[in-house]
Amino acid sequence: MNPIVSLLIGLILGLAVHFFYKRKTNKNTNELENKKARLEQEKEIVVDFMHNLAVAIGEGVPKQELYQRIAHTAVITTGAMSACIYEKNPSGRLQGVAVEGLFPPQRAIKQSKAKGNESRAQFLESILRSETLEEGEGIVGQVAKTGKAVLVEDAMQDPRVVIHHDKSLKSKSLVYAPLIHDDKSYGVLVVANPANGLSFSQMDFSLISSLAEQAALAIKNSDAMNLRLEKSRIDSDLHLASEVQELFLTHQFPEHKGIELDAQYLPSAQVGGDFYDFYKLSSTKFAVCIADVSGKGVPASLLMAICQTNLRHFVKKSTKPSDILKSLNEQLEERIRQDMFITLFFAIIDTKSKKITYSRAGHEPALMIRNDKSGNSTEVEELHGNGMAVGMVPSQIFDEMIEDKETTFNSGDCLLLFTDGVNEATNQEGEEFSIQNLKSFASTNRALSPKSINRKLISKLDSFSSSQFERDDITLLCVKKS
Repeated sequence: MNPIVSLLIGLILGLAVHFFYKRKTNKNTNELENKKARLEQEKEIVVDFMHNLAVAIGEGVPKQELYQRIAHTAVITTGAMSACIYEKNPSGRLQGVAVEGLFPPQRAIKQSKAKGNESRAQFLESILRSETLEEGEGIVGQVAKTGKAVLVEDAMQDPRVVIHHDKSLKSKSLVYAPLIHDDKSYGVLVVANPANGLSFSQMDFSLISSLAEQAALAIKNSDAMNLRLEKSRIDSDLHLASEVQELFLTHQFPEHKGIELDAQYLPSAQVGGDFYDFYKLSSTKFAVCIADVSGKGVPASLLMAICQTNLRHFVKKSTKPSDILKSLNEQLEERIRQDMFITLFFAIIDTKSKKITYSRAGHEPALMIRNDKSGNSTEVEELHGNGMAVGMVPSQIFDEMIEDKETTFNSGDCLLLFTDGVNEATNQEGEEFSIQNLKSFASTNRALSPKSINRKLISKLDSFSSSQFERDDITLLCVKKS
């Protein structure tokens, strides 16, 4: 062969190979650039999606509205025709909670027409909201159970997809993505039918899966935010309840000739169920009361307020403690919850006759602290008496049980009323403070003023009690005869 011809053929072949590889390289470069551009676009979409959801969470929107925003944003960002969110409830079932567009239900529709003025979209939304899927049922249930996303490129060829006769509900292509964050499943996001009429691609699948991950994070953050907001509202309500409760408690006792009086109240929570009160009946008579409502928190504080209001009314109508408590029980027995009751110790003090008449409705016995007959030592007497707690039994039984008791109240004597938060205070070994320790304390500190007795006793309880045991409300009412 002519050398020149051979050279030309070799040159042509070399150029052909060069252009072939150059074209292939350019194609690969273009594909990489397109892929990079698509990834950048996907990243931008995800960031925008996260921003929109973060704004919603910051606004404190309800969870239902957040779900609706997720569905709406999923449609906008993916170019889909419709989307639906299925929420996983505590029982593990999946309930349609938010719909965007004409989303095809995952079960066959038994009813084909909307009722009354209901639009087609409203009808389908009501179908989806009433549609409860079991975990593992259909593709939605499968995705919820396995936590793995599913791409259905051609829904018409997939036997798992329900085919509806209504053309507007025709499923062409769908992506099912789990809403999972930190191994907790919140449900499933389903996006249906690209607006361009084509199938969802692997790129679309990746994007929707990413959106679902961010949506799950948003749902988690929304739950946390709503819990904080709810706690803030509860704290605000409790603070208000505490302030209202403070209004019911007497802090400045009117001066009364011949007696000195002090009360201390320490609720275990922001609001409690203990209360005390003071009633001036005449220039020589007055009444004191201490009570403990079962339970804690707002219900107990509300019952306390009702009880105290009724007591102030009945005190004006009777001169016997037992009659006052009978009237109170009759008033409250039909209104009080079956699991609640009130223990009370009610006493009328007559400084002229130097006597105390009292009734005890299931409450801790009061202590009377005085010198013994020799005058050389202190005597501490427990003031017992029959009686059931208010609201625990019908009036017929309550009236038969309650009784009035009487004791002397001479100069230097001291009456100490308390709730069970005092004698039942528990130390680190699980031992209670007990009535005996309280009597010993009272005997040792009889010479102190009522205010000093109360303050010193609270300090002793603080040093005795252990923080590992839940403390009950502590209420003290101390009256001393001068």
